[in-house]
Amino acid sequence: MRICSFLPSATEILFALGLGDSVAGVTHECDFPPEAAKRPVLVRPRVDAESSPSEVDRIVSEFMARGESLYGVDVALLRAIEPDLVLTQDLCHVCAAPPDDLAAALSGVSRAPQVLSLTPHSIADVLEDIRKVGEATGRAKEADKYVRLLEQRLADVEGAVADSQERPRVLCLEWLNPPYVAGHWVPEMVARARGVDFLGCAGKPSFRVEWGAVAAARPDIIIVMPCGYNIERTIYEMNKIEFPKEWSTLPAVRRDRVFVVDANSYFSRPGPRLIAGVALLAKILHPTCAVPFVPPGAMYRL
Repeated sequence: MRICSFLPSATEILFALGLGDSVAGVTHECDFPPEAAKRPVLVRPRVDAESSPSEVDRIVSEFMARGESLYGVDVALLRAIEPDLVLTQDLCHVCAAPPDDLAAALSGVSRAPQVLSLTPHSIADVLEDIRKVGEATGRAKEADKYVRLLEQRLADVEGAVADSQERPRVLCLEWLNPPYVAGHWVPEMVARARGVDFLGCAGKPSFRVEWGAVAAARPDIIIVMPCGYNIERTIYEMNKIEFPKEWSTLPAVRRDRVFVVDANSYFSRPGPRLIAGVALLAKILHPTCAVPFVPPGAMYRL
């Protein structure tokens, strides 16, 4: 079976189910596991990833206003691969190529492949997507076993903080300039880590906020997780931002409880590593608890 993946989380799922040898094409962001980065790249962005956050926001807004895709698909390569299965998404047209891009690219393929679209809004949806991929690839038993393992790990993490009396107010920033509050599965992740995401809306997209709203909410802990960024890039961008005067008055800032996390690995992508992201949050929110499955080197305290 020849499989092409149009999103990094789907690529992670395929490798987790032992289908790495079947992956024939990926996106420019498919970097986990490391072997994924060796596969032919089918999808590349039209936005320079080195642009500043404010510039990225401006360019993305212009593309969206014109109804243009932020991604380019290597049509010739896709047709040469002649995939049996293509994994795509219809969740966020900023984070990954939309189905319309795939439909156009497949218009000249002699034999239409099966197309599976993954559109999760919660952790349960992500786990169900793993089962869907298993069914589509003949790995249903393996997928079910893997999901049950992830469910057990999640239960173990929740159990580790269940007796904590503290439920800190948490702000999750998915973008810095302008500020965006993380949505979809992130507020649920905070809740499972025994925290309260007071601005985010579980199951809903991220959205822009004003710094005044952040100041009024007075977060106990701030988690900085810009979509598409790792820790090093996030710290670099944070050092360039001129934060408003309200920033220094926030309880989280005054108490040195601002954390940068590896968003790319554990928060932005709706894949198996979200469970490790919950563990990471649980350790940040409840540092004295013995939380299992915390990924090493995945957070930095400012």
